[in-house]
Amino acid sequence: MLRADERLPRLPPRMSEQEPTEVVPEEAEEHELDPEVAARRERALSHIRKFGDPVLRTPARPIDRIDESLQSEIDRMGHLMGDALGVGLAATQVGVLHRLLVYRVVPDAPVAALINPEIEWAGKETEPMEEGCLSLPGVLVDVERPVHLRVRAFGPDGEELRVEASGLEARVIQHEIDHLDGVLILDRTTREQRKEAMRVLREGVSSPQAA
Repeated sequence: MLRADERLPRLPPRMSEQEPTEVVPEEAEEHELDPEVAARRERALSHIRKFGDPVLRTPARPIDRIDESLQSEIDRMGHLMGDALGVGLAATQVGVLHRLLVYRVVPDAPVAALINPEIEWAGKETEPMEEGCLSLPGVLVDVERPVHLRVRAFGPDGEELRVEASGLEARVIQHEIDHLDGVLILDRTTREQRKEAMRVLREGVSSPQAA
């Protein structure tokens, strides 16, 4: 059980002062966005670490205390995820090395937060789907993942919980846990797609919204 009455250990200023975030791909494209929405999204994206930043390859540290500071971190991540038009976000994407992720796959649903998530079980059925990543601008690659899984984690109240997820929810959770382990979608796609993705990153090609 995590304690909720003690302060979280502070990270070095360069890490802890960043706003946390990220997501998996959505089908909607960025064109036709309301100017105000587009501006909020641009501001949110500016907080996200991009490919080449070593923090994206650094495994996050387990959280051993839950308090108001962590709740504020969760709230910030939820707001940034919404402004970025994303469905999921890992703390490492903005340089915060906490094992923490947030997600929301149903519009207007509450933001779910998972602290120290671990995949307890994954089904044998898998399916490929195109994924993007806010840390890899312009990149879309096919990633094959289990369709069903069960995750053990702690909630913001410090209570242990288990999440049984399928489909998009399962994919989003896996995508974000990968980030907490320093794994990117480039590591889970084919050699050919990885090569094309590197070309896109080198040339700075823009693409439809990646979640």
